[in-house]
Amino acid sequence: MMYKSQFRKIYPYDWFCAPGSHTVLNALKLVLCSVKHVFSWVLVQVGRPWLTEYLEKVFPPSLLISDDYHTENKVLGVHCLHHIVLNVPAADLRQFNRAQVLYHALFNHLHTSEAALIKVVLPCLLDLLSVLEKSPVHSGLPRKPNRFDDVLRHVLTYMEMEHKLDLRCVYAKNVVLFIERMGIVIVRHLKRLERVIVGYLEVSDAPEEKARLSILDALQKTLQIAWPRSESSEVLVDVSSESLPTQLKEQLMTQASHCLLLLDHCSKGKLQVRMTIVIFSIDFLWLYKEEFQPKG
Repeated sequence: MMYKSQFRKIYPYDWFCAPGSHTVLNALKLVLCSVKHVFSWVLVQVGRPWLTEYLEKVFPPSLLISDDYHTENKVLGVHCLHHIVLNVPAADLRQFNRAQVLYHALFNHLHTSEAALIKVVLPCLLDLLSVLEKSPVHSGLPRKPNRFDDVLRHVLTYMEMEHKLDLRCVYAKNVVLFIERMGIVIVRHLKRLERVIVGYLEVSDAPEEKARLSILDALQKTLQIAWPRSESSEVLVDVSSESLPTQLKEQLMTQASHCLLLLDHCSKGKLQVRMTIVIFSIDFLWLYKEEFQPKG
């Protein structure tokens, strides 16, 4: 009824009061533009357990909006789909292969370079994977690779190649969620994850440093969950020569210090000995340069 009243309100006015047939098309554009926002607003007002009753009516339009060629409409459609995933029981989503269809639709969006779309797709996909797959943390042994691994492998591949700072921030923030959700099975991806972490720490995204703060959080979560036995690790967070606010420098150094402490526990105290040697060598080299530098 709401859609019909809107159409009756706009359509006759343009038809009778404005010359030219193009006004009809403009009216239809206005109606369609308003309908998608009305649909989205109405959808998010309905939660558990009532949304299940209307699943057949709201799922196809949400999927259709997310498949639009405008990024704005894609984002709106994914928002609607995420609300459905969170508020419909897993059994109903799996019925008639709805969850499978949704998985393929969302996975196709991962090939985009639009940060706004990736920002909403990854959390939605992560919650959908919990519907399709058993939790890697609680599943029995042996833990077989599944779609959690497929998505994370795809994300890490794109993270290695990505150079846009806004996308790097989005990826770094969401990879933390994948590490928490996957638990110990993150060990399957340690080598590639280590390359990504080192690469992201080496590139500053000042002035906010969102990517480096998030990737330090990812490193901390990885060390806490996987507890890797690493004899040689590299953590480079150079903030001494950058014009960053004092509070942000302290935040970076605090997170880096926590990671170093965790690495020290993983290596059974060997890291502290090596750090002492490195610091001593740097101080000695600085004194050597200061004392023996030729004076002009």
